[in-house]
Amino acid sequence: MASKKFLELQDFSNEELANELKETMAQYRKMKFEHALKGLENPLTIREVRRDIARMKTEVGNRSLAALSAEQLANRTKIRNRRRK
Repeated sequence: MASKKFLELQDFSNEELANELKETMAQYRKMKFEHALKGLENPLTIREVRRDIARMKTEVGNRSLAALSAEQLANRTKIRNRRRK
């Protein structure tokens, strides 16, 4: 079952997604710094934010793959196959 956050991200435009990713990464760095200095009340929020960042990066990657032409996609597949050998 898809999380609600993932479904929300699908509705964002590319610019909104990029801004949200930038803000979330800044929030993550701030939380890590604060946790190192004085500790957070609930350190599990760091994990949630990190997973949100991963969801956003996945959505950005999926959108970039969807934007590729058939020729570019075929070339990408050839490169991936060479790397596997």
